[in-house]
Amino acid sequence: MSVDLAAWQRDGFLVLPGFLPAADCDALQERAAELVAGYDPGPARTVFSTRDQGHARDRTFRESGDAIRFFFEEEATDQPVPLALNKIGHALHDLDPVFDRVSRRPELAALAGALGLERPLLVQSMYLFKQPHIGGEVGWHQDATYLYTRPSTVTGFWIALDDADRDNGCLVALPGGHRGPLRQRFRRRGEALVSETVDATPWPDTPPVALEAPRGTLVVLHGLLPHASAPNRSGRPRHAYALHVVDGKADYATDNWLQRPNRPPRGFA
Repeated sequence: MSVDLAAWQRDGFLVLPGFLPAADCDALQERAAELVAGYDPGPARTVFSTRDQGHARDRTFRESGDAIRFFFEEEATDQPVPLALNKIGHALHDLDPVFDRVSRRPELAALAGALGLERPLLVQSMYLFKQPHIGGEVGWHQDATYLYTRPSTVTGFWIALDDADRDNGCLVALPGGHRGPLRQRFRRRGEALVSETVDATPWPDTPPVALEAPRGTLVVLHGLLPHASAPNRSGRPRHAYALHVVDGKADYATDNWLQRPNRPPRGFA
């Protein structure tokens, strides 16, 4: 497939409208709704928040690398479960047949190859809800903070399942910021998950760009690109599906938070 490598190298992101057909967007949303309908949270609810990383203390999160787990919005109070969830993660692409099929589309495999991933491995997937009115903010971060390889190879494939715009919390990015260093690592230290600063360089003084994405758009994110998203205070949902790929030729850190002891990551085949 044709890829604007000059834009990729310059900006650290690509926005590809119409990448995922409407039928596949429908399939992912319908399957997510089925998974939620069959989920009984019981008395304990794991809240996912990038603000305080409280989920890092929860075993449900720590052991979700090769499982399908459900995580709630910080501001969810009396909402029913389908309107209270933050995300489902982190092995949908391996454990659910619908997500597996969409995640391993030949077009995604071709794109990974065009971006230089020689032995792409699918390590993480997330169904992101960004609920109306309570969808939480995601602060500035780099994906390599969470999925660290030597050299850095993590690449994010983010698919809009609803129209994503400034009103409902679309992605924002700092163009060219991927040429800077990795600032933090989120890693295992014994039984704990900790955030550590590895380089105190400030984020680049670059105006952020809103990556507005109509339904079916694929946003590709370099692992070192600083990006974020605002809270969703609108009355519209902003569902998305995110898949993260690394190069199997690189060294995947043994202290990365996400480990897959029971199901090693595999490629697109």
